[in-house]
Amino acid sequence: MSETKFPGWHGTTILAVRRGGEVVIAGDGQVSLGQTVIKGTARKVRRLGPAGREVLAGFAGSTADAFTLLERLETKLEASPGQLARACVELAKDWRTDKFLRNLEAMLIVTDGADMYVITGAGDVLEPEHDLAAIGSGGHFALAAARGLMESDLDAETVARKAMAIAADICVYTNGALTVERMRR
Repeated sequence: MSETKFPGWHGTTILAVRRGGEVVIAGDGQVSLGQTVIKGTARKVRRLGPAGREVLAGFAGSTADAFTLLERLETKLEASPGQLARACVELAKDWRTDKFLRNLEAMLIVTDGADMYVITGAGDVLEPEHDLAAIGSGGHFALAAARGLMESDLDAETVARKAMAIAADICVYTNGALTVERMRR
């Protein structure tokens, strides 16, 4: 996404870690408007879909836009049960081509426990390397910290929590009030 299309994006860090048969998505709770913290306990990581076919999703960007995308993703998942990649590609196609959706300012990380994707409004459905994905203003910090921690014997949740703590210490738009969801493969 270009900086000109989404200027001044600040306000969250979402990190996904896959390790030892488990995937964890962690998100901070800070919502900022300019230089003001509006809320410190927002929940930016969600479970979607019916039990047994659940998907974890974390979002960065505009909350209303992200909720719109999560609803669309749920519809795609219902149309293609058990086919996360297909649902993500269909969402990305709609997002890029639909007159209304293409103006939405958000990004998503989604996983079904086996596969993990980053979905953007530029039409990208990316399968991250190194069993890690991060988005948001503190995403680069969390990703770098998690890559270093992956060389340890820590489990997925501990890697995510420690990496998010490092990001929160560096990024002023990220706090330590985490929502952490996990899923086994």
